[in-house]
Amino acid sequence: MQIAPHLHRIGNDIVAAYLVDTEEGITVIDAGLPGHWRDLLAELASMGRRVDDIRGVILTHGDSDHVGFAERLRRERGVPVYVHPGDAERAKGGPKPKNPTGRMRVGALLGFAAYSLRKGGARPVWLTEVVEARPGDVLPLPGAPEIIGMPGHSPGSIAVHVPLVDAVFVGDALTTRHVLTGAVGPAPAPFTDEPAEALASLRALLPTHATWVLPGHGAPWAGGVEAAVDAVERAAAAR
Repeated sequence: MQIAPHLHRIGNDIVAAYLVDTEEGITVIDAGLPGHWRDLLAELASMGRRVDDIRGVILTHGDSDHVGFAERLRRERGVPVYVHPGDAERAKGGPKPKNPTGRMRVGALLGFAAYSLRKGGARPVWLTEVVEARPGDVLPLPGAPEIIGMPGHSPGSIAVHVPLVDAVFVGDALTTRHVLTGAVGPAPAPFTDEPAEALASLRALLPTHATWVLPGHGAPWAGGVEAAVDAVERAAAAR
């Protein structure tokens, strides 16, 4: 679906990935689940684009529900996949800490699990090669994406600021739909390695003044980054 000019989303509020579409080509931010490959092809067709128009993939972190079809693009089309070095091994299937889950609602949990299974989540396709992306880098990709360090959810979590679309792509630095409870609105994401560090990292988003805040889980937020960060901080304080 098109969210705004030059900006598209595939997937849904359970798991999402994003496309930045420019004359120079397409930048993919996060790659969802393996089964989102078909969604990618369908969205490209609706845009009048082809897979060969994709110039790069940026992963906000290395969890299985974000690496999705990235390795397929890299292996079959030679598309570079950018990952913070702190999450390179995780994106290759390396160890991930077991974090406490907190509150859960059975319906939301089953919905997440069922959707993940339908989209191939039980058999993630890990990366075999990555290109490093470090905080402060402006990558040589369509939209001139800038990397913002967001440690906390994982050591190498990042956000991606793309001024062209007035958006910051935050991965699991925050959520607007909690996958375990179904609660909507900006809030801390579950399965976070270091919750306090993740909360503190949100302040790094404020200088972007972006209108769009685009998480890996939940609806796109068009209320501005300042309001989103404030809402997450208030939700954390209320726990």
